[in-house]
Amino acid sequence: MNLEGKSAVVTGASRGIGRATAIYLARAGAAVVINYSSNREAAEEVKKIIVSEGGTAEIIQADVSDYNQCEDLVKSAIDHYKRIDILINNAGITRDNLLARMKAEQWQEVIDTNLNGVYNCCRAVLRPLLKQKSGGRIINVASVAGIYGNTGQANYAAAKGGVIAFTKTLAKELGSRDIAVNAVAPGFIETEMTDQLLDQVKEQVLERIALRRLGKPEDVAEVILFLASSSGYVTGQVIPVDGCLAM
Repeated sequence: MNLEGKSAVVTGASRGIGRATAIYLARAGAAVVINYSSNREAAEEVKKIIVSEGGTAEIIQADVSDYNQCEDLVKSAIDHYKRIDILINNAGITRDNLLARMKAEQWQEVIDTNLNGVYNCCRAVLRPLLKQKSGGRIINVASVAGIYGNTGQANYAAAKGGVIAFTKTLAKELGSRDIAVNAVAPGFIETEMTDQLLDQVKEQVLERIALRRLGKPEDVAEVILFLASSSGYVTGQVIPVDGCLAM
């Protein structure tokens, strides 16, 4: 998979799936923008890894829930690399609670970052992407929770379900411009989010996964890399990366 001459923006790239994705894209030859919201030190570590392997990376801070910051992110990326070919919408948060106990702020924070953040970044990148007239790839990180729901995650599932519908719609709108838009739907992946699960809950989850293990961020990054480097005839799709959790 060769991404030489391409540039990519990865949101939420300082940790977890975003971190692995930024490294994988750089290894394939892409010049990468490592976006982060608050943890500069973690973003610096990702850049250090990429540069040590001969890759190219720049760090740009932006809160994807803020449209103006997303516009600045895109402008800064273009200032560095002159173009954007690939956008990975990965930034996300959780504020889990049963709906009866969920505060309005918990609902809104998740919607603002996980759903509105995808809109903000896509909207900000569209004008330069269309102006380039050379196609492009947009990959959104959804979740199996957005397909099947998950107890205690009404906000998260609603946001990720929205990302899936958004992905399919945008794929139809941009297909004639050779811009492929797809989503990956991770299951339980070893990240800071799943680290918070109780051991008993993890055991119950593992019983539902055919592979009997949690996924790794690299498992998702490999699928994202495929979609970023494909011919583009795969578009409007949602690819579960869940170890056969949902079947």
